[in-house]
Amino acid sequence: MALSNRLALPLRPALAALRQAAPGQRRRLSTPSGPGHTLDLRGIFPPLTTPFSPTQEVDYAQLEGNLRRYASIPFRGLVVLGSNGEYPYLAPHERLQMVSCVRRALPRDRLLLAGSGCESTQATIELTVSMAEAGADVALVVTPCYYRGAMTSAALVQHYTEVADASPIPVVLYSVPANTGLDLPLEAVLALAQHPNILGIKDSGGDITRMGLMVHKTRQEDFQVLAGSAGFLLASYALGASGGVCALANVLGAPLCQLDHLCREGRWQEARDLQHRLIEPNVAVTRRFGIPGLKKAMEWFGYYGGPCRAPLAPLSPPQVEELRGTFSANSWL
Repeated sequence: MALSNRLALPLRPALAALRQAAPGQRRRLSTPSGPGHTLDLRGIFPPLTTPFSPTQEVDYAQLEGNLRRYASIPFRGLVVLGSNGEYPYLAPHERLQMVSCVRRALPRDRLLLAGSGCESTQATIELTVSMAEAGADVALVVTPCYYRGAMTSAALVQHYTEVADASPIPVVLYSVPANTGLDLPLEAVLALAQHPNILGIKDSGGDITRMGLMVHKTRQEDFQVLAGSAGFLLASYALGASGGVCALANVLGAPLCQLDHLCREGRWQEARDLQHRLIEPNVAVTRRFGIPGLKKAMEWFGYYGGPCRAPLAPLSPPQVEELRGTFSANSWL
């Protein structure tokens, strides 16, 4: 049995329990699903971190506390179980519980995107269905990458087509080559953009030319491009991107929403000035220090960051000082 299928097996009892719940106990999806219905992804989505206790258990109370603080920021919605959520380190039942917890706290006018990508198509479909049952509005499906040499455009188009066909909720493609070593080919994206249940793509590669081509080549389709990082958010908007899923929004959510607003108002000089101040902090909490840096920075702004799960290690004292210096130098601390 394939590894991804073995990992999906523990989901089945939890999914069965959700399906057997009394109608009044089940969370209804906040938006209709199926072809022909379009969700508007314009705006900022923070990819939530997963809070852990000192013993590395998921701390749902701290998660709820962070969600209460985020409620005052005009996010379009939230992403759970993305790369910044330490998704690969969570057990199947923890993934479902995370989605359920966030859904309970999230206002119905805000979207919940949930990561459901697995290595096999079958496991991805099963997890996507379970995320929908737990309350997700949209499935965020990362590229399978373990056998990346075999992941041709044709294989990936087939994979995503089968997932989208079977999914009860819309699908957003997710390309994050820094983690997967695989960039979802442009020709595959353009083919998949024609599927009625594929809503868009989160592209974290940072290739602005590629993003511009995606927007341009899909202009006749109902397809939305999301920037996958705050570092190139303004450039993405200038080329027609719809929104952003930005790790830095866990820390500087209000400024990122302000950048979104300035771009939509056409106030480009103000937007440029703000973007400049976000570039170095964004690099620090992504490429430079990763999730440990992101969680440390969250603590300085009133959120719970807490530890990562092993083998992700905490920052050293010199690294913490460098991180703090980056935020201070850009007038955030």
